Amino acid sequence: MAGDIPDFDPSPWLDPKEIRRTDRFVHYALASAALAWEDARSPEIPSERAGVVFATGIGGIQTLLAQHSVLLERGPGRVSPFMVPALMANAASGHIAMRFGFTGPNLCTVSACSPSNHAIGEAMRYIRDGYLDLCIAGGSEAATLPLTVAAFAQMTALTRNPDPETASRPFDAGRDGFVLSEGACSLVLEAEEHARARGARIYCEVAGYGASDDAFHITAPDPKGSGAALAMTWALRDAGEEPAGVSYVNAHGTSTQLNDAAETAAIKAALGEEVAHRVPVSSTKSMTGHMLGAAGAVEGAACALAIANGVVPPTIHHERPSPDCDLDYVPNEARAADVRLALSNSFGFGGPNAVLAFRRLS
Repeated sequence: MAGDIPDFDPSPWLDPKEIRRTDRFVHYALASAALAWEDARSPEIPSERAGVVFATGIGGIQTLLAQHSVLLERGPGRVSPFMVPALMANAASGHIAMRFGFTGPNLCTVSACSPSNHAIGEAMRYIRDGYLDLCIAGGSEAATLPLTVAAFAQMTALTRNPDPETASRPFDAGRDGFVLSEGACSLVLEAEEHARARGARIYCEVAGYGASDDAFHITAPDPKGSGAALAMTWALRDAGEEPAGVSYVNAHGTSTQLNDAAETAAIKAALGEEVAHRVPVSSTKSMTGHMLGAAGAVEGAACALAIANGVVPPTIHHERPSPDCDLDYVPNEARAADVRLALSNSFGFGGPNAVLAFRRLS
């Protein structure tokens, strides 16, 4: 079971030669970047003042597996000369920069399931520190393949629920693993004065970024949520905000026993018990599955839209309360809410935590 995209057509964004020479995760990345650029109304900007920070968790694994089969079946002389540029993790960021002619900083972030938040945070820093006026940031993943599904299943990380419609159930007592998924999301980050000068539509401000590491276990989160809480605290501090100001938390919420309990503990530690029990917390992975390196970007977009539209997304399939998950998870239905400040959590294997603070601009 996986959140697959079996019928994706990259031809609106790539010509046939590019399609053959690039991995599916690059196809998703270029499509999402083009759509984001269109939504941003294609601003004119000097090439050196624009950059790309784009994430992936695994990169071009489909290419790697396909070319390994070629090696075994047809010999080394038949391996594609485009294998390396297709599978490398920074292929997406490189292609996006070439597509738009951006000659400013170009960076690929790789940190298991949290690199999109690292990408958005680092892009924000490039702009805030004066290197750039605009940056495309996001993430892409295309890893719903038999080998990767088998590998995650062997780790007992995936759900064993046989029903795809209800398998992803973050924070529910019946949760038993995540649903591997794929896709991409891009955000156009722009200096506020640059955006206002051209009359851009502004969804919200990327106000803060916090990063930490559990230094606990290569796959399991710290059950106390200490590292995750630290990243949340630093994101708020970077934004100049107090815990009481948080209006919504988009949780990492993978639907695993360990993550959801540890994240609940982290939210309480970072915000305090009173605020934590008051603030709506939801996992959009209940609807999208877990897109690994693309997850944080999708969830950042959800935060931006929650602020812009005054609606927080739900955690669907939340039917039975869990003793170790006792917050307001916005069960099953979206909710109207005045969202001024949202936190977006992303955590990953190896211990990395990355948290973003999104804020409404007056």
